[in-house]
This record gives sequence, structure tokens and C-alpha cells, in this order.
Amino acid sequence: MRFRDSPATITIAALTALVSALILITRYFPEAAMLGGFIPARLQAELLAPGTWAVPALLTPFSTLFIHGSALQIFFNVLMLILTGQKTEQVIGWPQFLLLYILGAVVSAATYFLVTPDALWPLIGMNGALSAVIGAYALLYGTPRNPPIGPFSARTVYVMWLAAAWAAISIVTALLQSASPGRSIWEVLAWGAAAPIGGFLAGLAAARPLFMWHWRNA
Repeated sequence: MRFRDSPATITIAALTALVSALILITRYFPEAAMLGGFIPARLQAELLAPGTWAVPALLTPFSTLFIHGSALQIFFNVLMLILTGQKTEQVIGWPQFLLLYILGAVVSAATYFLVTPDALWPLIGMNGALSAVIGAYALLYGTPRNPPIGPFSARTVYVMWLAAAWAAISIVTALLQSASPGRSIWEVLAWGAAAPIGGFLAGLAAARPLFMWHWRNA
């Protein structure tokens, strides 16, 4: 993998790994999660003490991308980004790839907010943005093997199968996580499933327009 072929993927992966690792090494994770993680309730009310420095609530969908709870989470997310991101970036271009990544971050945070607007549990990590990249990668490189169903073309059915599969994976993953005291199953699903599902759907929706935008003069 050469930098000139995938500059956005390599830059995002390196910065994410570096910042996330520094937060863990310095044992600043609890503070970083509260001050830089995306907390839906912060969009509606001031939760922090006056004078407390924190990332503005509207910018936390981006700052939270660099906050991870464990070395394993950092490794897995960065690895998946490299595996799927470089191929996706090569066919849609680095500006469009950055837009895709940002779109995934925004849509995943918005999904979390819409499902649980009063949630106090911070959304952390790059799962939503990464889900958008994985969704675009699956659509751009996948080959429909299913027949059309009624008025739906084979491509449309393929997209629906991808969305359903990712939703199932996200829900199962969320349910396998132990719920903290005071958190309902609904809150766990909103935090662990709704956000990545939103990002994945954003990736599916944006993949072809971004591809066509990149190759519009070809």
C-alpha cells in the first residue's frame, strides 16, 4: 500500500491510531469520552460544570472518531479501515473518500441522537464512519448473485441484503456487550447497533454518487 494511492486512508488510520493510543497510554480515556465523545443529551442541555473545557457538542461526532476504549478496538478498526478504505479510495478518489468518512460519522451520530435523544452514554470510536466505508466497499466491489424480486432489480435486492446483514451483525454485537447498570436494552442497541447501521446505510447510499462524481470527466 503506497501513500500516493490511498493518502486519505493512510492519514486517517495513522492519526486515529496515534491519538487513540496516546489517550489510553496517558489514562485519559474517561475524561476524553465525556469531553470529546458524542453524547446526545449535550445537544439539548448543558451537562458540564461552568468553565469546563470540552469539545463543542456539534463537533463531537468528529472528535469521538479518535477516542477508543481499548487497544483491541483501535487495532480492529484501523485494520478494517486499511483493508476496505484503500480499495474504496482508489475508485472514488481521496476527496470523495474524506466526504464519505465524514458523512458516515455525521449520520451515525444523528442516528444515535434520533433513537435516544436523551442518552448520556458517549458514542466513541470510528465505528460509524468505518461502517460507511465498509458499506461503500461492499457495494462497489460486491457482485450481485441474487435474482431480481418483483419490481426490484438484482442490484436493489443486493443492497437490501447487505443492509439486512449489517443490521443483524450490529444488533448481535450490541447484545453481546454487557449493559452497564441503569442502561436498558434499547439504549444498548441504540449505542451499539443504531449508530453503525446508520453509517453503513449512508455508505450504501453515497457509494455510487461519489463514484460517478469522481469519474464524471472520464
